Amino acid sequence: MYNRYVHISVRAFAGYREAIGARALRLDVDADSTVAQAWDTLRLRYPRLAALPVPAAFAVNDEYVRPDTPLRDEDELVLVPPVSGGAAQDPPSPTERRGSGVHVALTAEAISLDGIIHRVRHPQAGAVVLFLGTVRDNREGARVDHLEYEAYETRALTDMRAVCAEAATRWPLLGMAMEHRVGTLHVGEISVAIAVAAPHRADAFAAGKYAIDTLKQRVPIWKKEVWEGGEAWIGSEPGPR
Repeated sequence: MYNRYVHISVRAFAGYREAIGARALRLDVDADSTVAQAWDTLRLRYPRLAALPVPAAFAVNDEYVRPDTPLRDEDELVLVPPVSGGAAQDPPSPTERRGSGVHVALTAEAISLDGIIHRVRHPQAGAVVLFLGTVRDNREGARVDHLEYEAYETRALTDMRAVCAEAATRWPLLGMAMEHRVGTLHVGEISVAIAVAAPHRADAFAAGKYAIDTLKQRVPIWKKEVWEGGEAWIGSEPGPR
């Protein structure tokens, strides 16, 4: 007998998770439904989604897909909200430069600066550049109390490795390490650390800038800012007024 429905699971992050009221749910959609049609079904079922932007990307079974991708029985659909620096997208997968070491991590613990620098030390390195992103105490005139970071871990780690590999194809690097916090962070804490080792400082600086700029635009990590009198997921909702 022809099955009129397919049964899928849906995983949501950041503002989508809050609008739905759950991190994961089961959803029945018409057979031959596409990802975009499943999104439309969710918006009808959960009206708070209508106030949020369309997902920057969709993933099925941890692979980015087009909105017109058909869904199959028992697929997992992931709603990927816009990130704070731009839209998530499926990155290219260049070959990592031979000899360059790459380390990426998501962690709920404080980032060890000695540890991340140690990961890129190399006897041929003439320069090691370290970038730190820290939690500032204000946003648009409002005093920030704390930040909450959330990540689509499977894709975030894959995309972080891709960013490092891209940098290694552009500059002659000897090592790169990238770590990002998840969970609750308070003012002054380090949210992201990137260390780059290269024979010369110009390459290390250029690769470090490329890495943080691309991470902010592409990697599915979201932050909620909580300030006096309000809160918002950055990139998905309006800030303080």
